Amino acid sequence: MILRTWRGWVETARVAEYARYVERTGLRAYRAVRGNRGCQFVARELGDGRSEVITLSWWDSLDVIREFAGEDISVARFYPEDDEFLVDRETFVVHHVVYDQ
Repeated sequence: MILRTWRGWVETARVAEYARYVERTGLRAYRAVRGNRGCQFVARELGDGRSEVITLSWWDSLDVIREFAGEDISVARFYPEDDEFLVDRETFVVHHVVYDQ
């Protein structure tokens, strides 16, 4: 199993709104791919008016991730309204092998 993670930053006042947006876009798209084992959106306040947001998704294999992300699975995938929310973002994703299955 593979864990795929991505990080971005939003204004803390908009975290709940962004979480709903991500649920309708990215997380829904993850779940539509056969071989996705689940996904979550998490956030933490940084104390400066911003919050770090992270998407976590679990996949059967890197090949399954390619079905969602395309050939270069290290490139983050964004949706049209992300620019309205994100004050900063990573343009890449990180993949980890999950050993405790």
